[in-house]
Amino acid sequence: MFCNQCEQTAKGTGCTVLGVCGKKPEAADLMDNLIYGLKGLSLYANLAREKDAIDDEINRFTIEALFSTITNVNFDPGRLEKLVRRCYTLKEKAKSLYENACKSKGIAPQIPGGPVDWVPAEGLEALIAQGQEYGIKTWHSDPDILSAIEILTFGLKGVAAYADHAWILGTKDDAIFAFIHKAMAAITNPSLKLDDFLALILECGHINLRTMEILNQGHVEHFGHPVPTKVNLGTKAGKAILISGHDMVDLEALLKQTDDKNIYVYTHGEMLPAHGYPGLKKYAHLAGHYGTAWQNQQKEFPAFPGAILMTTNCIQKPTESYINNIFTTGLVAWPGVRHITRGDFSALINRTLELPGFPEQPSGEMTVGFGHNAVLGVANQVIDAVKKGAIKHFFLIAGCDGAKPGRNYYTEFAEKTPKDTVILTLACGKYRFNYLDYGAIGGIPRLLDVGQCNDAYSAVQIALALANAFNCGVNDLPLSMIISWYEQKAVAVLLTLLYLGIKNIRLGPSLPAFVSPNVLNLLVEKFNILPTKTPNEDLKAILG
Repeated sequence: MFCNQCEQTAKGTGCTVLGVCGKKPEAADLMDNLIYGLKGLSLYANLAREKDAIDDEINRFTIEALFSTITNVNFDPGRLEKLVRRCYTLKEKAKSLYENACKSKGIAPQIPGGPVDWVPAEGLEALIAQGQEYGIKTWHSDPDILSAIEILTFGLKGVAAYADHAWILGTKDDAIFAFIHKAMAAITNPSLKLDDFLALILECGHINLRTMEILNQGHVEHFGHPVPTKVNLGTKAGKAILISGHDMVDLEALLKQTDDKNIYVYTHGEMLPAHGYPGLKKYAHLAGHYGTAWQNQQKEFPAFPGAILMTTNCIQKPTESYINNIFTTGLVAWPGVRHITRGDFSALINRTLELPGFPEQPSGEMTVGFGHNAVLGVANQVIDAVKKGAIKHFFLIAGCDGAKPGRNYYTEFAEKTPKDTVILTLACGKYRFNYLDYGAIGGIPRLLDVGQCNDAYSAVQIALALANAFNCGVNDLPLSMIISWYEQKAVAVLLTLLYLGIKNIRLGPSLPAFVSPNVLNLLVEKFNILPTKTPNEDLKAILG
């Protein structure tokens, strides 16, 4: 195996024996096989679309398969094997779609080579061995073009994750699937140069902006605009279920199915923003929030006295102390963990009723729900505070959390921000500092929790609205972006920021292993991307 797609990759170069995330070589090899198969599928799907032939099943599978290869999603070789074999079936369907479209137009089909000839090997072991032939290091011989292909591929995985969430909410745009298929097909083209891939990388950022837009649209249509809401951090006496991951539709289904069961539902990790949605907070048994970020689940889950549901990504290897209490659904999977059909939580509920539940234990609160609609609702106050000098700077301290040393940088940075500055935050990186009391400026809280990583669109809209209000570009605002990254959704968001032309982003705790020195230099020259240093050094550089 060779995997270097996440921030914590071994030795800062790549995992070769076992994934730092817990991914075993056989799972990594199956993912490499799946990615190769998706290239063949995309070649045909792209050609078919050029002939106005589009298939929703192919579109849906493409984003599900890509999402399944994101860090901390699917660790189960059995489920990965099924994806690989279905990929072949749909590749052949895409081939027929293209050939039939050509026939209907009286055109002779032009059959490309390479991945379209892919046929998965018989048997799981042979399939794993076959995947070793398609690993990352085989993607291109030129290290800089390989680096650009990796950036593009990992960005596409992030786009696919957001597109999958949007699809579940009932919102989609064929432009997204068209770009994914076009880009995956382009990766197989040996004639493309580095500049071609750099253009595709920025186009990926553009299409991710659209993807986040329709994801936001889906959330708002289903659950309303988030509103500032205080979230209980204590526990209520009674049976308890914990839900983690990102999927609000799963949470809604769970709340409906437990409505009359005398069970309290608690959020974990990236599900915290659920409490700000009117369509979810209306459920009285949505009791509060338990725990912190994804990487602490092996410490926090053993103490939870009920069943646990993992949705989408962020699962870690369950310990023996809670493996009988944890369930997966959707695309997330771990070998030996019970996987339940999305939307049917009867097994989860039955297990919860067997467990003791919580005693009453009051604790503190934290406030969520500062999406762009809420923040722009007080835009005049914010603008007036800036003009009067009450607010001198904005910091977007956002992104993924992780276990790797160096992430206390974000805690210290937030603590040291001056009292006349405002912190915008989103995604699970906020757990490094969101427990602190930052006070307020003229009634505006100094810490504004915009939501989960799926809500990055809100942060972009806030920045664009401020720029419009002051009649300047985003780069001219008193706004600094301090970004922590871990997995591929963060890559997609970073590409969106670059597409928007945003400069001077500070990125940490380390730079991606898949960015070659030459490609990094190009990004620095054009966007002045900066590695994080120390909080004192960075604050001094920003504020003078």
